[in-house]
Amino acid sequence: MDGSARTDATRAVPGPSGGPGRRPGHAEAVQAVGERWLRQFDGRGDFVCSPAGLWLALGAVAAGARGGTAGELRALLGAAGEDAAAAVTSAARELAGTDALAVATRVWSRVPVNRAYREALPGIGFGRLGDGRDDIDAWVREATGGLIGELPVPVPSDTLLALVSVLALKGRWETPFPGHLTVPAPFTDASGTVHRVPTMHRRLAPGDAWTAGPAQVAQLRCQGGAAGASVRLVLGSPGAGPEEVLPAAWAPREACAPVDAEAVDLAVPRLALRTTTDVTPRLPALGVRQATTAVADFSGLSPEPLAISMVVQEAVLRIAELGVEAAAATAVLTRAGGAPRPVRSLRLAYDRPFGIVVLDASGRLPLFAAWQSTAPAGDPAPGE
Repeated sequence: MDGSARTDATRAVPGPSGGPGRRPGHAEAVQAVGERWLRQFDGRGDFVCSPAGLWLALGAVAAGARGGTAGELRALLGAAGEDAAAAVTSAARELAGTDALAVATRVWSRVPVNRAYREALPGIGFGRLGDGRDDIDAWVREATGGLIGELPVPVPSDTLLALVSVLALKGRWETPFPGHLTVPAPFTDASGTVHRVPTMHRRLAPGDAWTAGPAQVAQLRCQGGAAGASVRLVLGSPGAGPEEVLPAAWAPREACAPVDAEAVDLAVPRLALRTTTDVTPRLPALGVRQATTAVADFSGLSPEPLAISMVVQEAVLRIAELGVEAAAATAVLTRAGGAPRPVRSLRLAYDRPFGIVVLDASGRLPLFAAWQSTAPAGDPAPGE
């Protein structure tokens, strides 16, 4: 796996906290991209996306941007040109601190790629873009552990360069959901229709649940101790959309408050989401305009004039009794147990539209963000 790396929030809750040694700039930059991107989803349907995947892919391309093209990408990503190369390389290395997470990026090209660009991005692999895409599809399958079977976008004949960035996570819960407690329970979808769906149940410590404004957040920890990923389930006010609800998963500590309970009884449906998102028409709303036109300047990437023709991401997320699986492939194409006692408990039931956010080991960088608004479909547990 070219450029691959296998990269928790602390137990002091409420709210997320940074891990030791992490430079906050990367997490904050990805959060900012995620918040802008989430405004482009209307919340009427389900979706899963990877803010980190989009930031890494566009950041790698931005490393070759110059002039006004670099300026607009810097405004979105927080970096462009040489500092984008350093930021992408550093972020990928830091993500290696999250257990069971793989990160990989590769470029296929029909045009020369500048030596300085290659050297500035030592974690990226490079290959020749041929007439077919079988080698790209095979790389995507291997890099995602089979969660994504092929490149999520056709490669037109006028494509001169394709950059593909992949994130893949296969984590097991520190404390699994007991299988015998998974039973049908009501879920009210966004239209107000009530369905009965397979729903998992488990008790959480109160430190793994908190409020962020009107949102209720529950945290599930993956194995790996301080290096394990965390999943935060976010339940907003009735009728609130993903752009309002999902950022509560990475709200700063001062915006969070502990729950007033000795235990939290969690009820969450098993779910499986898969989304292919064409980001291209949304790039202007993200502030990226020049990069897709004839005046695009990627002269730091190649001596040949290039412009972005497509940005497409496929993402998948599965949550079940044993753990979580998630993967994203982002393509940027360029054309030219003691004795029980009574306790005060809080029942936290994710029985209406809610958000899911998977974070890296710092508990601050959103790897995946998802919205479940319809009745979840049951799916085999990750690893089964």
